[in-house]
Amino acid sequence: MPAKPQSADKEKPEAKPGRGGKKILIVEDERPLAHALELKFQHEGFDTTVCVNGKDALEEALKNKYDMILLDLIMPQMDGFTFMEELKSRKKNCQIIILSNLGQDEDRMRSKELGAVDYFVKSNTPITDIIKRVKTAL
Repeated sequence: MPAKPQSADKEKPEAKPGRGGKKILIVEDERPLAHALELKFQHEGFDTTVCVNGKDALEEALKNKYDMILLDLIMPQMDGFTFMEELKSRKKNCQIIILSNLGQDEDRMRSKELGAVDYFVKSNTPITDIIKRVKTAL
């Protein structure tokens, strides 16, 4: 019996162990950036899981405990704001840092109101700065 093909948008999140460190959920639909973040955080000793859409990320965040979530705002299937609202409504607490190309003050304020501990504009922020901020928060 042939295996069922999976939809291109529905990819199972894959946990990749670091060295037994803190767990980070990377929610980013830009695959090259998601991969770069994953590699850098693993190199720093973090355990990482990557999700490429908001719906899969929400399922992952609800069933597993993460020390930090790095969250894009504009994604397929569920945007970052909806993701944060869903987590909040289900009383799931986790530190969230926003990584977005949206730089407007309204987006920053809404993210903070929904519980984000920080907000970075991806195009203006080196990955090393994100790693430093995550280490400070944890």
